[in-house]
Amino acid sequence: MRFSALEVANERPDAKPDLLNKNIKDIYASNVFNDEKMKRYLSKEAYQAIQNAIINGTSISRDTADQIASGMKRWAIERGATHYTHWFQPLTGSTAEKHDSFYHPSDGTVVDKFSADELVQQEPDASSLPSGGLRNTFEARGYTAWDPSSPAFIYENTAGKTLCIPTVFVSYNGEALDFKAPLLKSLQALNHAATSACKLFFNDVKRVTASLGVEQEYFLVDRALYNARPDLIMCGRTLFGYSAAKNQQMEDHYFGSIPDRVFNFMYDLEIESMKLGIPLRTRHNEVAPGQYECAPMFEDVNLANDHNQLLMDLMDEVARKHGFKALLHEKPFAGINGSGKHNNWSMITDTGVNLLAPGNNPDSNLAFLSFFVNTIKAVHDHNDLIRASIASASNEHRLGANEAPPAIISIFIGSTLTKLLDGLEKGLKPSASQNEGKKINLAHVPEILVDNTDRNRTSPFAFTGNKFELRAVGSHQNCASPMTVLNTAVANQLIEFKKEVEALIQSKKLKKKEAILETLASYIRHSKRILFEGNGYSEEWAAEAEKRGLSNIKDTPRAVKAFISESTMDLMGRNNILSKEELHARYEILLEGFAKEIQIEGRIIDELAYTQILPAAFRYQADVADSLNSLIEAGLPESAIEPQRQVLKNLAEHAYAFKNAVDQMVEERKKANKLTDSEQRAVAYSDKVKGLFSEIRYRGDKLERIIDDNLWEMPKYRELLYTR
Repeated sequence: MRFSALEVANERPDAKPDLLNKNIKDIYASNVFNDEKMKRYLSKEAYQAIQNAIINGTSISRDTADQIASGMKRWAIERGATHYTHWFQPLTGSTAEKHDSFYHPSDGTVVDKFSADELVQQEPDASSLPSGGLRNTFEARGYTAWDPSSPAFIYENTAGKTLCIPTVFVSYNGEALDFKAPLLKSLQALNHAATSACKLFFNDVKRVTASLGVEQEYFLVDRALYNARPDLIMCGRTLFGYSAAKNQQMEDHYFGSIPDRVFNFMYDLEIESMKLGIPLRTRHNEVAPGQYECAPMFEDVNLANDHNQLLMDLMDEVARKHGFKALLHEKPFAGINGSGKHNNWSMITDTGVNLLAPGNNPDSNLAFLSFFVNTIKAVHDHNDLIRASIASASNEHRLGANEAPPAIISIFIGSTLTKLLDGLEKGLKPSASQNEGKKINLAHVPEILVDNTDRNRTSPFAFTGNKFELRAVGSHQNCASPMTVLNTAVANQLIEFKKEVEALIQSKKLKKKEAILETLASYIRHSKRILFEGNGYSEEWAAEAEKRGLSNIKDTPRAVKAFISESTMDLMGRNNILSKEELHARYEILLEGFAKEIQIEGRIIDELAYTQILPAAFRYQADVADSLNSLIEAGLPESAIEPQRQVLKNLAEHAYAFKNAVDQMVEERKKANKLTDSEQRAVAYSDKVKGLFSEIRYRGDKLERIIDDNLWEMPKYRELLYTR
C-alpha cells in the first residue's frame, strides 16, 4: 500500500526561522572575515597587504601571511570555529573541503595553531578528483592556494563551525584542476584589456571589474516524498511521471502568494545567507508549481560565483530543516518548466562608470557603444564556445524547449539599439540615449520610466538596459565556466579593438572619434547575423539561423568539442587562461561526466522498470484478468466485459513495449560501456542510450495512468508538486 500525501504532510517538520527578531544589520556578514573584521583583527601592514593583493595583484610575503593567519584564527575561534578548511571548486561541479583542527596536542594539553603555511596552501589528495588525464591515478599530489580576493567565512553546521578559506586548486605541475583559477585569470585579462580600452574615452580609469548577479531557480519537494523516489535521489530528476491534471497551464503560480512553509524556508535561507555576506534581495514563486527563485545584489564576478556555490550548499541544509529537498536539476519534472541561472554581467570602472550603461551625452555614449559592440562581436566570434560552456546532460532538457533559450546562441538588443547600430553601420553619428517617460491613463498613478530595451525571455544572451543577461546557464552549474569564456572573449576583443583604432589613426590620419566609429561600423557588419529580436522558440528562427550560418548543436558531446577547437586554443592560450593540455583535460572530463550521468539514469530506469513498474503492471493485469474471467463465467454480454478487456489489452501492449524498450536500452548501454574512446562512448550514450529514454518514459507513464493507484508505489506528480 502506497502512503498518501496526507500522511506525509502530517509527519513533516515545520521548522520556524530562529532569527526572526534579530536586527538584520547585526546579522549581515557576521560570519565573514570582511573588510571591517580585517581592520579590527589585523595590523595596518597586514590589512594593506591584502588590499594591495586584491587591487594591484601584488603578492603577500610569508611574514605578512603569518600575521594575517594569526588574526584570522583569533576571529574564527572567537566565533566558535574549531576547524579550518581550504574551500575549493574542483571539476566535479560541486565544492570540496578537507577539515583540519586548529588544536594540536602539547604536553598533555592542546594549543591552537594556524600559520601562514596552513593559510596559503594545503595539499589535498587529488587522485580521485577529475583531472582529464593531466595526471595518472597514482599521482595524487594537488595544491589548494588561498584566494585573498574572496573573504574567508565561517560555515555553521548543527554540530560545529568551520573556518572556510576560498582557494584555487592546481596540480603538482601547476595545471588548473578547478573552476576558480581560470576565472581569476580571465578577470585579470579583462581588467587589463578594458582599462586599456578606457584610455580612448577616460583619463582617470585605473581598474575595470566585471560584475555579476545570478538569479537562481529551484524546486522544493517534500523530503519524505523525495525519499520515496529513487530517480530523484540518484539522478535529481524524475525519470517517470505522468503529468498532473493541473500543472502550470493556469499561470497562477508565477509571482503568486508564497505558501507559509515555503516562506519559512526562504526567510531562513536569507538569514543564513546574510550571515555569510550573500546579499540575497529577491524571492518569488516561479512559473512551475513548486518552483521558486532567489536573486542577490550584483557583486564582483569571483565573489558572486563563490556566493552562488555557497548558496546552493545552504539551500540543501536549510531545506532539510524544513522537511524539504531543494532540487537544482535543470529539469526535475517533465511537462513543466525547468530551472536555470540568469547571469547578469557588466563591466564597472573604479570611478563608478558602468561601461554597458547608455550615456546621456555623445562622449559617454560613444564609450558605451564601443564596449557594447565589442561584447556583441566577442559573443559572435566565440558563440560555439559559449554554447559549450553551458552544455551538460541535464541542461539539454531545457535548451531548445519552450521554456528556456534555444541551443542557438543569438543576441537580443531591442528595437531602439538595433536602429542605433543600423545607423552607425551606415555612418550616422550616435545620439544620446535616455529613458522615456510613459503615462498611464490613471490620474493617481505616476509616470513610469521605460527602459531602452524590452525583455526577450527566449534570447540566450539579451541586453537588458545596462547589462547583458546570459539566460542559458543551467540551475546546478558552476557559473565560472561561462563567465570565464565571456570575460576572455571580451578581453581579447577589446585588445583587438584598441589595436585597430590606433592603426586607423596612424595609417589614415583619422581623428580618434572617426577611427572608433569606423571600427565599430565594421564590427556591426561582421556580427549582425547573431542579432535576433524575435521568438527564439519558433521553428522559423531555427530555419533562419541555419541560413545565417549559426550553429544549433543540441547534444552535449558534440557541443563541448568547441573546447578543443583551434579558435578556442588560440583564444585561451593567447590570453594565458588555459593551455592546450588543460582544454583537452576539460573536454575529457565533460565527456566522461556526460556518459556517467546517462549511465546512472539508464541503470535507475532499468531498476525501476523491473522492481516497481513491471511488477505493478503484472499485478494489475492479474487483477483485471481475474475480474474479466469472473464476468465471462457469469455469462455477461460482451458489452459488459469490453471495458475490462480494453484495459487488459492496453496494459499488455504498454507493458510489452515498455519491457522491450528497457531491454534494448540495457543492451545499448552495455555496448557503450565497451567503447574505450571517451568521445565515441559519450556519443553512443547520447544517441543510442539516451535516445531510448523518451519511448521508455512514454510507455511507463501510460502504465502509471492505467494502474490502480494503490499498486503504484512511487509518489506521483500531483503529490510531488503540490504537497507543500
